[in-house]
Amino acid sequence: MRAKKFGLFLTSYPTDNYLIDLTIMKYLSILLLFFSQFVFTQELTLTQANHLAQLPNKCLQQEYPNKLGQLLIDSTEIASPKELHPAFYGCFDWHSAVHGHWSLVYLLKHFPNLENKNQIIEKLKTNLSKENIKTEINYLSKKHEYSFERTYGWNWLLKLQLELETFDAPYAAEMAKNLKPLTELVKQRYIEFLPKLIYPQRVGMHNNTAYGLTHAWDYAVFSKDSSFQKVIRENSVRLFYKDQKCPMQWEPSGTDFLSPCMEEIGLMQRIMSEKEFMVWMKKFAPVLFKRNFSWDTAKVSDRTDGHLVHLDGLNFSRAWNLYYLIHQYPKTFSHLKTTADRHFNTALPTVVDGNYEGEHWLASFALRTFEEKNKMEKAK
Repeated sequence: MRAKKFGLFLTSYPTDNYLIDLTIMKYLSILLLFFSQFVFTQELTLTQANHLAQLPNKCLQQEYPNKLGQLLIDSTEIASPKELHPAFYGCFDWHSAVHGHWSLVYLLKHFPNLENKNQIIEKLKTNLSKENIKTEINYLSKKHEYSFERTYGWNWLLKLQLELETFDAPYAAEMAKNLKPLTELVKQRYIEFLPKLIYPQRVGMHNNTAYGLTHAWDYAVFSKDSSFQKVIRENSVRLFYKDQKCPMQWEPSGTDFLSPCMEEIGLMQRIMSEKEFMVWMKKFAPVLFKRNFSWDTAKVSDRTDGHLVHLDGLNFSRAWNLYYLIHQYPKTFSHLKTTADRHFNTALPTVVDGNYEGEHWLASFALRTFEEKNKMEKAK
């Protein structure tokens, strides 16, 4: 039978496409269950965690389809994704594989009874072996791959390193040790690159400069690396401190998955004191201080289009930065929670819609948002 949706009700009538319609009904039922649970709970539940874990677990060792982003010098460099990147060959591309690993580590840390726990751990241990990380280092050490995954993939790698180092499970400690040489290489790349960047990238996609420094800063603080902090802080101030009146009404562009305005706020909030930040913020985004502030969510016309589906990520990006802002400065920005919730709840159902174009990365974005939402809620 064919399902037709009217609000939250389904009606049916006979059709020849029985199997297709069963699939549609299956995804609708999962979507409605998943969405309703998220809306009415304040914290991520085990059931929801199991749903989210399915997505990176499914693609972590799925080699194809794959977008390599490789620069070929000659035919000797042609190889399969798994040969080139034995640690991060799944989930369509390198950076999605990295944050897919982060998602699973995050879920294992917070949910000891996670479904398929042993299988997930074995996959992580296999991918993040000492030998595989050495191969990744060799690839990034090629002169012509110096800018590989700069800075989006670098940023997620440091997020993964931080998650592993703050996880007390023995297997996490082993993986953190294995990954650390690649992390050190990426840190050095940041230190070398940032002073050369004369102008920042204020876009809503991978090369957004502000987003590319957020997790890097968090890891620099955690690891008490004052020299790394200094490089990030000084260059962030140089690149962004004079910015004023971010054109929030210009968002989104057609295929954004990051909010240029909110990601810049998220970075500057990290590196500046409260006094400095508030002075800067009143010039950069004065509209966010207004109690009646409202922001329309981004709309996606076709989730089977790998670029148009990016806009679901934009909704998550806005939400996690708004939650982060509220968490740190609740007296000033608590009125933004309604806007943050609306963006979060708009994007959540898309995580389980069955389209690989979004599935291979959106679970990580959902978890990032839940991470910040949970911190905000616990701080009340």
